[in-house]
Amino acid sequence: MSPEERMSPVELYWEPIAALPEGEPETSFGGRWEDRLWLNVPGPFYTGVADNCWTGRLYAPRHVLYGGEYFGEYVFRQPATTVEVQNLVTAAQDDPYRGYACDGDSRWTPDGVRDWWRDRGEVTEYLESLLPGWSSSDRPEEREAAGGLRDFAAYITEGLDADLRKYLFRLEEGCYPKSAGPLPELR
Repeated sequence: MSPEERMSPVELYWEPIAALPEGEPETSFGGRWEDRLWLNVPGPFYTGVADNCWTGRLYAPRHVLYGGEYFGEYVFRQPATTVEVQNLVTAAQDDPYRGYACDGDSRWTPDGVRDWWRDRGEVTEYLESLLPGWSSSDRPEEREAAGGLRDFAAYITEGLDADLRKYLFRLEEGCYPKSAGPLPELR
């Protein structure tokens, strides 16, 4: 993990939306909640109808993958640093459909987050269904994205639960936790 990707205790309560550059979200974020791809991980950032040109991973490989009916872009990990937010903004800026959105905090509910977590097995099965074909593909972008599939699957297994519990705290209390302590359960 790079130094800019590590979170200090002070960053435990960091608000990702506050790291958006001036002029955002108006410039690059036009995605609609109603169009949200089911693979998006709960959090402030998500995609609705996004392009399928497979450019998002060029800018935000730790956060963007491709999937759904048309293999559009989606957010599989929420940004945790200012640098990661900027990477996601750059991916959004390259999307001709303006399908990225950053209003998830006003859209997700605690029950919605828990439902997503409860149904994560469907996400894992979907990732597993794509992995063999992408891993052995003649297309370099598919082979690269296979690494993202593995990364997302590993994140679901280890790490996503803690991040979603912090996000539940944010939704229920109006801010991220300011100190270590009990967090809401995902069940």
